Amino acid sequence: MLPQSLFLSLFFTLISSPLSSSSFQDEPLANLVEQTPGFDPSAYPSFFGTIDKDRPADDLEASFANLQMEYEADQMITESSRYGHVGSPSSSPGEVNVEDFRAEGYGDSDDTEAFEKAWDEICSSNTDVQPVLVVPKNKKYYVKPITFLGPCKSDSITLKILGTIEASNDPAHYKDRNHWLKFSNIKNFKVEGGQGTIDGNGMIWWKNSCKKNPTQPCTIAPTAVSFFQCHGLKLYGLNVKNAQEMHVRFEQSVNVQAVNIVVNSPGTSPNTDGIHVTRSENVQIISPVIQAGDDCISIVNGSKNIEAIAVTCGPGHGISIGSLGGGKSQAQVSNVLVNGAKITGTMNGVRIKTWQGGSGYAENIIFQNIKMDNVSNPIIIDQNYCDQKKPCNEQSSAVQVRNIVYKNITGTSATKMTATFNCSKTFPCEGIIQQEIDLVYKAK
Repeated sequence: MLPQSLFLSLFFTLISSPLSSSSFQDEPLANLVEQTPGFDPSAYPSFFGTIDKDRPADDLEASFANLQMEYEADQMITESSRYGHVGSPSSSPGEVNVEDFRAEGYGDSDDTEAFEKAWDEICSSNTDVQPVLVVPKNKKYYVKPITFLGPCKSDSITLKILGTIEASNDPAHYKDRNHWLKFSNIKNFKVEGGQGTIDGNGMIWWKNSCKKNPTQPCTIAPTAVSFFQCHGLKLYGLNVKNAQEMHVRFEQSVNVQAVNIVVNSPGTSPNTDGIHVTRSENVQIISPVIQAGDDCISIVNGSKNIEAIAVTCGPGHGISIGSLGGGKSQAQVSNVLVNGAKITGTMNGVRIKTWQGGSGYAENIIFQNIKMDNVSNPIIIDQNYCDQKKPCNEQSSAVQVRNIVYKNITGTSATKMTATFNCSKTFPCEGIIQQEIDLVYKAK
């Protein structure tokens, strides 16, 4: 049994003792998730008593209680599954079809204007019937960058993606290099996927990335789908592939539920995070399946009350908090629960990464019920993260990392270092708890 409390100030590496590994392919992912998807404080009595002797246990327990956000998971998953069986768009009241505005869907003609007009029509609708925008099945719609801007007149609005939306691969079309499809300032917005696909067509961007071609300058590439300042957002069965850079981004959004998101890009595609959360609150990511070239899920500055449940990850760089504190910036991330994950063949497993010179904190984070198969660096905290060509100079300030729980994490590691804690000398890691860790190095 590992110690329940480890207070680390210098680089510390833990190598677990060799134990027999179990099969990953035969065990359903559902078995990894406890009946209650939220965090149960009673399961960690020692955590609240030992992490910080100067802080009342009730205060710490209250901070984690925010993780128990209300949602009906069974209902959401059942509801999302039916979108894979939706037929041709109906002509029911409130529905608007992009082909009503002369979208052709042949894959070689520009349908951008038709999508913009269809959105304007539905967003300005003020009928008693909930407006629904339909992208028909069996068609491929080529579109340049679009911002779907709210607020809309209706109390709620739905987008059904049954066909394929494919991005322009001409960088000259991207005046805003940050976004391709951007949904901004929309309340109670529901996006239904299933049969449909959002294709970022990102190969030209990967080819010109400095991580693939060092002769190229390091520049940003567009995020495929961005949700900015959306409140009451629900995504069901969204399929996103080959993003130019990040696939799905939640920014300054509140009360987000994302169920059965599928991300598919090569493991060699640079900077293609699957789901990225920044400056957002009350975000639930349930049953995603992510194959990408960077973090499967990344949670960065300004994010709190984030749940990731039943995650399938790999290839990619694992599940990450950060990076935080780059450019001597302040960062704050708190109340994060990763409960149930199957991570296969990734560069990292569960990681917290912060730059030297930053400030702020990453605190109250739980990683539990996780199976790993052939994962490099299964557990890692790196307060000396440095993702640049030049060496990073030692700095006196750092993002504080504290109150972190690792529980029931098992499987095989592709590296001998199964748990690595590279902590700051001046702001060392605090309150690191490991329980039921069974990771074994498996030589190739």
